[in-house]
Amino acid sequence: MAYQVLLLNGSPHAKGCTARALTEVARTLNEEGVETELIHIGNADVRGCISCGFCGKNGRCVFQDQVNEVVPKFERADGLVIGSPVYYASPNGTALSFMDRLFYSTGFSKHMKVGAAVVSCRRGGNTASFDVLNKYFTISGMPVASSTYWNQVHGFTAADVEKDLEGLQTMRNLSRNMAFLIRAIAAEKEKSGLPAVERGSFTSFQDGK
Repeated sequence: MAYQVLLLNGSPHAKGCTARALTEVARTLNEEGVETELIHIGNADVRGCISCGFCGKNGRCVFQDQVNEVVPKFERADGLVIGSPVYYASPNGTALSFMDRLFYSTGFSKHMKVGAAVVSCRRGGNTASFDVLNKYFTISGMPVASSTYWNQVHGFTAADVEKDLEGLQTMRNLSRNMAFLIRAIAAEKEKSGLPAVERGSFTSFQDGK
């Protein structure tokens, strides 16, 4: 069985620090027998969600851009990796707008797809950015792949990242863990099916109590 992981480069630089981390992830996943596709989204003209409700009625986002193009690939994939540089201790705006719309506008189940976030920075802000990106997965029933350190690399250029030996090691360990989770979930799904999901309650306290 062929497994697939989609990797999104949220950096505006196609060959920068974030890309270097993601290529390490992709290469190691390939060694583990997992097919990968790396898509550069960070230089796309992507605006944020405007809460118009179009997607709920039509099954796609009202803005016909790279988000809608990625949707079918995400639906087919067994896992998703989002990579972003750190901007003011947060993922960059394009990556956030892309992820907001990718997750909100899609009606297919993401349950038990494996998610992972990869972040890069020169010095600080990595863990805050890492936390933000992981929340897309944890609200969607997606197991989060971890590593031997937080999934981050340091450097101002891709050449700097080459010197971050522990960062690249972290990327490789992340990839092996992700491949293992994907295989384990697939095996259990074949054997017993996926866990049941309850959807009946939606607490909004509209009665003021």
